[in-house]
Amino acid sequence: MGSSMDWQAWHKQYDDPGSDLSRRLEVVKTQVRAALDRAPDGPVPVIKLCAGQGRDLLDVLEDHPRRADVHARLVELDPVLAATARERAPEQVEVITGDASLTHQYDGMVPAELVLLCGIFGNITAEDIRRTIAASPQLCRTGATVIWTRHREEPDLVPTICRWFEADGFEEVWVSEKEAGFGVGVHRFTGVPEPLVKGQRLFSFVPGGL
Repeated sequence: MGSSMDWQAWHKQYDDPGSDLSRRLEVVKTQVRAALDRAPDGPVPVIKLCAGQGRDLLDVLEDHPRRADVHARLVELDPVLAATARERAPEQVEVITGDASLTHQYDGMVPAELVLLCGIFGNITAEDIRRTIAASPQLCRTGATVIWTRHREEPDLVPTICRWFEADGFEEVWVSEKEAGFGVGVHRFTGVPEPLVKGQRLFSFVPGGL
């Protein structure tokens, strides 16, 4: 996570089962589980940007039958959140304390089978969302799943985000209904992976979110 927001306090909302964040987390975990279920045989590389405590992936890995196949890299700027994730992470999950917006953080782990962009699109500008989506073919192998989140408040960018993914070689797998109170999207990459451009900054967090 980034920006001047108190992300440690923000994450405490996950402990309230009635909060929108807690409900969203359960939806994301369902989609993570489904993505791992349909992953091809062999190693399953996973990257998670702005990983926070890594709950959406780490919770699923506790009992998923493909657990041993998953090799993941979680990147989180907040050292306390990163340390929490690191304490829970199994041996094959690497947690890096660093700026998740920089493409070199994923060198050696991409193209990945699962890319998690959760908790990002509601905190960056539309231009940076577009830039991140445009760079996603550098992060994904053919057939990879991208799971992303965005609030449904005005301006509701979820339909636009879906169009941007489709323009860059992704097909929609599933998107939550607006009535859910939050947005979770799942897209599958049908194109050809692009070489990783190291040193590229994908986004910058906006203080207070958008």
